[in-house]
Amino acid sequence: MAKHTSEILQTPENEWVAFPGGELEGKRPRRLCPTCREGLRRRAAGVAPPIGGRQPLCFQCYRLELDRERALKASGEIDTASDARFQEALPFEPVNHVRLSMLKVERAASRAGLQAGVGQFADRRRRAQIAARHALQAIAIGLHRRQTVGAERERVIAAAVHAAELQLPESWLPFVVAR
Repeated sequence: MAKHTSEILQTPENEWVAFPGGELEGKRPRRLCPTCREGLRRRAAGVAPPIGGRQPLCFQCYRLELDRERALKASGEIDTASDARFQEALPFEPVNHVRLSMLKVERAASRAGLQAGVGQFADRRRRAQIAARHALQAIAIGLHRRQTVGAERERVIAAAVHAAELQLPESWLPFVVAR
């Protein structure tokens, strides 16, 4: 009974294959060159006749296997924590302290300008909206702690929202009450 091609390739006796000419042998390659890969595909599809006995090792396949082994060895020996690797991967420039201090001064002046005049009222409005939202959250937390359920809980929350609607401007409600 004839063995399948993959069974022949996996047997230990076929671990070493002969180079063309038969004088030298090498390990069976795990990668095949394009020519050998096409020939194997054609033999597997039944288009080309099967090769009897041992298939000779192509020199291109041998070179591909050598390159593969060298790459594996090099990847195993790489020092990923070396200073040179970090500098190569992250080429940082030194910090320009003069420019950094100049940018900090400009930012502080800009903030001071925003808080003068009308800007101070916008900041106060934002803080009041946050305080109102926190007050409603405190009511909800109190209800949760008292373990209020059902209709009583809904009634208290509705009353708190109604109080907020009466006391706060309408434009604030989206920032305070989430529906």
